[in-house]
Amino acid sequence: MKQLINIKLGLRGYPMPAKPITLGPLHFKKKGDAIAFFRAMLARYDLGDRVNDDDAVFLRAALENHPDSAKKIGCGVINFSVRSADYGSKCFWVNRPDGTTEKFSIGASIRG
Repeated sequence: MKQLINIKLGLRGYPMPAKPITLGPLHFKKKGDAIAFFRAMLARYDLGDRVNDDDAVFLRAALENHPDSAKKIGCGVINFSVRSADYGSKCFWVNRPDGTTEKFSIGASIRG
């Protein structure tokens, strides 16, 4: 039986090397490891939960790497929570001092 292997290929058809990423105090050998870390974190929380301070350090680092970080951070971040997102999924939300909130994509934060 043939086994399918999903490998990203570069311009010349050769496998692309894994791209390491550092987010604050965390260093991952490849971006997929970072995504898995944050997915596991999200899975530990229920809808409506406030993210604990230890996890918030990592989320803040990821948020700062987001391509729209200035817009997402806005007037500041007081904490993070888990709320519903599109299509019945859940995601992390930024809670700001002025009472506004903004959801953000971990995938976009990892890709930069």
